[in-house]
Amino acid sequence: MQPVKIKENIYWVGAIDWDVRNFHGYLTQRGTTYNAYLIIDEKITLIDTVKPQFYDEMIKRISRLINPEKIDYIISNHVEMDHSGGLPKLMEIAKNVTIITSHKGQQGLKNHYKKDWNFKTVKSGDTLNLGKRNINFVLTPMVHWPDNMVCYLAEDKILFSNDAFGQHLASSERFDDKLPIQIVLEEAKKYYGNIVLPYGNQVAKALETVSGLDIETIAPSHGAIWRLHISEIIECYKKWSTNKTEDVAVIVYDTMWNSTEKIAYAVQSAFEAKGITTKMRNLKTNHISDVITDVVTAKYICVGSSTLNNNMLPTVAAFLTYLKGLAPKNRVGLAFGSYGWGGQSIDQVEDVLESCGFDLLDQIKIQFIPDNNTLQEITNKLKGEIP
Repeated sequence: MQPVKIKENIYWVGAIDWDVRNFHGYLTQRGTTYNAYLIIDEKITLIDTVKPQFYDEMIKRISRLINPEKIDYIISNHVEMDHSGGLPKLMEIAKNVTIITSHKGQQGLKNHYKKDWNFKTVKSGDTLNLGKRNINFVLTPMVHWPDNMVCYLAEDKILFSNDAFGQHLASSERFDDKLPIQIVLEEAKKYYGNIVLPYGNQVAKALETVSGLDIETIAPSHGAIWRLHISEIIECYKKWSTNKTEDVAVIVYDTMWNSTEKIAYAVQSAFEAKGITTKMRNLKTNHISDVITDVVTAKYICVGSSTLNNNMLPTVAAFLTYLKGLAPKNRVGLAFGSYGWGGQSIDQVEDVLESCGFDLLDQIKIQFIPDNNTLQEITNKLKGEIP
């Protein structure tokens, strides 16, 4: 339970969750971390805490550095319990603590824990003096909750970025340059797609606000701390927040008797003929949160379903519900599938894609089993329609 030094008198004191595999519907195959940070100055300050069940791990790390009773400030950047869950127990020890948070953060913490702790609310532009150091606050509402904020430690050039730039990634290493960078970036993209994607406009505003800061370290609430690849992750966020897409088609489907799957591969052939990269995602074998990682930068979202009881297959319905909630913009959609007698599923898929605001290609609806001629016709026709 050793703390990890970030800079002089600044430490990571969070917790590593090696075993978590589902984070409110998001598959976390690589686990996660709950990052808390301790600043030792004239005023001892803790930035965020951890999930309740990881409190003991956090407090052991803090105790190796200071007596937790001596903490003066706890900065609560975000109310969710993976950030604030350690507060109730910690407040029993650090009885003289002032909790620094946004106005919405104070409301949220009171609603969560029903405690009248000593709060001080801050707004964008406010500064908290710790002695030799100063923390500047920037409110970032809806990235991804109303209470969210980030803080910047000017003297050490550290941005404590809350959920922005995070990844669900468990590791004994704390820094981006100590891990395979492609894995860190992949997990950052998945995190953005499954949590932050609906709030692109707010992310863009937040990026503009912090763009003038001299940043040497980005310390997020989950995953690796950025110190070498800062420019790369900021550029990724700029791209993702503006819904800038690439010529990639994600072909998502489920199938009963493989007819819809045959159509999916005919669709793939059409995109390949146009020189467009394809990603085949059968929902029997791919989790929706992994598919969304592909969606973050894909221009074409093609969704196929067989018809079951006058409806689309449940796996496809779940994916489309998830997709609609995450609200990607500037995409081209395609509905396809096979049916026996009703064929309602294809229209239902198309209705959801249309409600997402996607431009639509002509739907593909085939009764029973498509033969080779039909599949070739699908490829040829679609090839002529793809913009």
